[in-house]
Order: sequence, then C-alpha cells, then structure tokens
Amino acid sequence: MKRGWILLIGLILILGMGARLSRATPAQVEVGSSTPGAALSPTATDPRAPSSTPVRTIPATPTFAPTPLPCRDKNGNIETRQLETALLPEPLVFRVYLPPCYHQLPERRYPVLYLLHGQTYTEEQWDRLGVDETADALIAAGQIPPLLIVMPREQDDLTLPPENRYGEAILLDLIPYIDRNYRTREGHAYRAIGGVSRGGNWAVYLGLSHWETFGALGGHSTPSFATLGPPRIREYLLAIPENKIPRIYLDAGEDDGKLLFTLELEAVLTEENILHEWHLFLGAHDEEYWSAHIEDYLRWYAQGWSNLSE
Repeated sequence: MKRGWILLIGLILILGMGARLSRATPAQVEVGSSTPGAALSPTATDPRAPSSTPVRTIPATPTFAPTPLPCRDKNGNIETRQLETALLPEPLVFRVYLPPCYHQLPERRYPVLYLLHGQTYTEEQWDRLGVDETADALIAAGQIPPLLIVMPREQDDLTLPPENRYGEAILLDLIPYIDRNYRTREGHAYRAIGGVSRGGNWAVYLGLSHWETFGALGGHSTPSFATLGPPRIREYLLAIPENKIPRIYLDAGEDDGKLLFTLELEAVLTEENILHEWHLFLGAHDEEYWSAHIEDYLRWYAQGWSNLSE
C-alpha cells in the first residue's frame, strides 16, 4: 500500500513537471496569421492559449538581396527637428533616424517608417526602446534595407480625433516636409506607419482612413479610440479598394490589460476577410514588452520593401 502511494505521488510530480516544461516560449505563444480566420477572436474560449501549430510569419532571414554597407559607417544617427503647422497650437517636434551611409550616398532614396509613441510619452520613447540600435544592427547584417524612421510627438494625448488634429498634421504637413527635405522613395508602397498603445490607435486610424498614403500599418498593443470602434473600422475597410488594402500587423502581450480590445479589433479584420497578421506573445502592456519586439517589428515593415535595389 505504501509503495502504491509512493508511485502515485511520483506520477503526479512527473506530470506536473511535464506541464511546466510544455509552457510555450514567447516565439511559440504567438499566433501568426497571413490568411483570414486563422487568428484568435474575442469569442475564443481562452484568448491566451497558444496555437496547436504555432506559426512564425516574421522571417529570420533576409527577404531581399543583402549588400555590404558602401561606407565605413556602422551606425545611423538621429536628428531632432520641429515643424510649424497651423493645425496644432505648438510646433510639431519630431525625430528622424538616418541609416548608415545616408550622407555618403547622395543618389540613394529610402523607404520611410513613421512610428508613433504611447500615451504620456514623447517621440523619445522609440529611441529609449532601442529602435535606432536595432535598425543599425539589422541593416549592417543585411537583414533589412536601409530606411528612414520618423518619430513625431503628440502634444495632446487626451483628446481624440477629429478634435485632435495631430493626425492631420502628420498627413498634411509632416509627410510632405519629409518628402521635400529627405531622400524618400515615391509612392505609398514605400511608406509605413505603426505605433505602440495610443500610437497604435493613431496608426490604425490613419492607415485605414488614408489607405492611399500608407502601404503598411502596425498596431502594437493597441486597443482602439472610443471613436474608432468596430462599426467605424468596418466602414473604413469597405471604402478601400480590395487591391489597395495595406499590409496589416497586430500584436499584444498575453497579460496586456487592454487585450480584449485588441482582440475585438483583430476580430473585425477576420470577419471582413482582410489579410493580416496577428501575434500573441508573452508580456504585458509596457516598454519591456515593446523593446523585446522591436526587431520583429522592423523585420515585418521591411518585408514590404524586399524589392529594393540600389
């Protein structure tokens, strides 16, 4: 009898250990979808459950022909500027990341990624998260093509659009300024927008309502503006020509307090049969989570520029 109890306890311990070992790593927990309907929705029994067949759609290898840097510079640099605009009470402050060799190659033109910060933060957030160092490393390794990264500051992070004209200032003043003063590539296919938290709200709002301006949009830990619920999202989606829908990426941490809102947004894309990617990782709604995925983000945005040549 005693021996039986010992065997039973041993079996329980083994099963418990197996359960702990089977817990997915961050790469396994994500649920990736490049085809509609494969991702989780708010009606899922457990939105934090990993996929039975985890999919990693962010490539670990280059999707374009890598070439060595044509100069000795290994690091890009960040410029801080401000732009007068009648749409905002104060000048629009922004940072611009210039890739290595930008000044040594006066004939080369670059795709542009607009990154928007979270609520209570400023454009410095992306620098703190390590976007420039990560871009430097990926460019030097030939993993992504050289690009410009523009990081504008939102002055009023409480007011929603359309009363808040931050988005209009980006569209009508900042983008034209960047295109005039930096060597950017022409066409919306070479322009992407993304953001974390509230910045992700802006990215989704601007990327869908002005689909002719951006070829890709990313919402990282993004819920949605109170004025940007499912009905409005559907309205924007239906207004976009089928062959003009931008590439879309959504992700969040499984312990994100706003996860249900993100799931609601993702569900609309799935229900409307919109091609998109959805990733659920370990983590919360914080800078530790975002900084851990900067490389993933940059790789995904760069996929749209895989046909770049010198």
